[in-house]
Amino acid sequence: MNSFFARKFVVQGIFISITIILLMRLFYIQVISDEYILSAENNVIRRLPIYPARGVILDRNKNILVQNEPVYDLMVIPREVKPFDTIEFCNLIGIDKTGFDRRFKRASSYSPYKASIFEKQLSVQVYASFQEKLSNFSGFFVQNRTVRRYPDSIAAHFLGYIGEVNQKVIENSKGFYTQGDYHGITGVERSYEELLRGQRGVQNLMVDALNRPKGNYADGKYDTVAVAGEHMISSLDKDLQKLGEQLMKNKIGSIVAIEPSTGEILSFVSSPGYDPNLMVGRQRGNNYMALLNDTYKPMFVRPIQAEYPPGSIFKVVNALVAQQFGSINENTYFFCPGGYRYGRQGFMGCTHVHGSIGLKGSITESCNTYYGYTYARMIDQAGMRPVNAYKKWRTAVSAFGIGTALGIDLPGERNGLLPEAEYYTKRFKNDKWGSPFTISLSIGQGELGITPLQMANVMAIVANRGFFYKPHLIKAIGDKNVIKEEYLKKNSAGIDPQYFDVIIDGMSAVVNQPSGTAWYSRIPEIEMCGKTGTVQNPHGKDHSVFVAFAPRENPKIAIAVVVENAGFGSTWSAPIASLMVEKYINKKINRPKAYMDRLMDANLLPGSAKVIRKPDKDSTNNKTVLTEAKVKSNE
Repeated sequence: MNSFFARKFVVQGIFISITIILLMRLFYIQVISDEYILSAENNVIRRLPIYPARGVILDRNKNILVQNEPVYDLMVIPREVKPFDTIEFCNLIGIDKTGFDRRFKRASSYSPYKASIFEKQLSVQVYASFQEKLSNFSGFFVQNRTVRRYPDSIAAHFLGYIGEVNQKVIENSKGFYTQGDYHGITGVERSYEELLRGQRGVQNLMVDALNRPKGNYADGKYDTVAVAGEHMISSLDKDLQKLGEQLMKNKIGSIVAIEPSTGEILSFVSSPGYDPNLMVGRQRGNNYMALLNDTYKPMFVRPIQAEYPPGSIFKVVNALVAQQFGSINENTYFFCPGGYRYGRQGFMGCTHVHGSIGLKGSITESCNTYYGYTYARMIDQAGMRPVNAYKKWRTAVSAFGIGTALGIDLPGERNGLLPEAEYYTKRFKNDKWGSPFTISLSIGQGELGITPLQMANVMAIVANRGFFYKPHLIKAIGDKNVIKEEYLKKNSAGIDPQYFDVIIDGMSAVVNQPSGTAWYSRIPEIEMCGKTGTVQNPHGKDHSVFVAFAPRENPKIAIAVVVENAGFGSTWSAPIASLMVEKYINKKINRPKAYMDRLMDANLLPGSAKVIRKPDKDSTNNKTVLTEAKVKSNE
């Protein structure tokens, strides 16, 4: 009996002890500690990321190229959703019932308890009407963010675009990115992502049972502030870029303009282009696929990714290298009977019978024969085996930035192609080959491949009489205007300054003398020095190429223009370049309107007739319509 009562008191004691412990713990949690407050109130506290404003990008004159615009992501917590009028909901945000079901299923699969994006990037207008009825839709709320806006709709390939991070990016970011974040995918947006993106903040909001914000939790004690991204001052001249894109409309090709004294890129045109605003907003995916499937490849960044045989513009490089080697000088003459004979039966034709012609004239009149002889002297008469002479020649050419990427601050730059000696040894099955085997290189044809950026850089070298700065698109970063040290380094092309004078004389005559191939493109009161090129294209009509710099003394701009499938360099590329040069130096164009209209209105797309789109009046309704007229060509 006593044993029974003893056990009874023991059991009662255990229960009383447990009750006291629980009460003490409850008192500690509710009265003494706030450790669990935030967790306990998860149903009424919403933790929102604060997305920073992405860094603004300006042109060289502080004009805005890219700015930010507010949008709103519609978020959902599936567990908290209660029945509502889905038809009204769908009409408010512009989706159908099928789309609603698909989005809700995706959100529920992600997590019934965590917030996820239901619909991205509602515009200000859509948000304004939706906000009024937000309380009708429990479980849904709106999160502020910004997207990019391009006020002038230019420079898409330079600026690039942003998009939502994928799982691989999240994993590689070491915790920086989370689902729903955006990052730079192409262009400057990608190259300078870490500076442009800024730093996220966090806001803890109290919400009531109707999903309405009721203020900051704990007066913002647990909030963190977002830090905006660094702004960028680009090297682009907005007005010059606009003109370049207008001139290249309905054409395939590139314009690259560089300031020789700094390496800053003044214009970066890839054509066909696209409106960068197409890569923003709820239709971005559809727009991207349409651009990706476009026959003319508007997403292809031609200035740094297209590789062309340079054609006659390469004669400038060979003329400089040959002088440096001592193979020729300004008084060297060769006889041109209309072509250059090599090997047993080889013949490389020339554009004319030039007769006896010197170095300056060979540039002005673009004599193929002269460069056949010059190349043969460098390879076959160099006092060494031709294969070793070729290696020496290749090293000298590569110092011009040919055959390797220049390191521009954009992703995806290609090296171009400057074949190694081993390539020809393998091709010809021995190393006893000489200049006849590679004679096409003398006039910039054959296996050479050069990007438009590399072409423009060669002109910067000539303008500087022997050196260049690394081409770049961002000239200063942030409020302190930080300039990367690599952009201040002077790079030598390995050619002594005295060898440039005769070449520049010849290039000046190309434009400014009636015998020059670009006489039609001369600019009143500006001495532009240039070189035309007509590049053989095995897949169709030849490409039109022109390179130049201006003015002759204290050059301010070096430029390369490529128009694919357009024929002679003098017909299309040279006039386009001359207008760009005139615009940049004079800030205006004084030549007749018809001169510009011919270039702007021409349709040179493959498979299209060359037409001028001229405004005309429809007599029936007095509205402006477009009519077509044939373009006269000098080809």
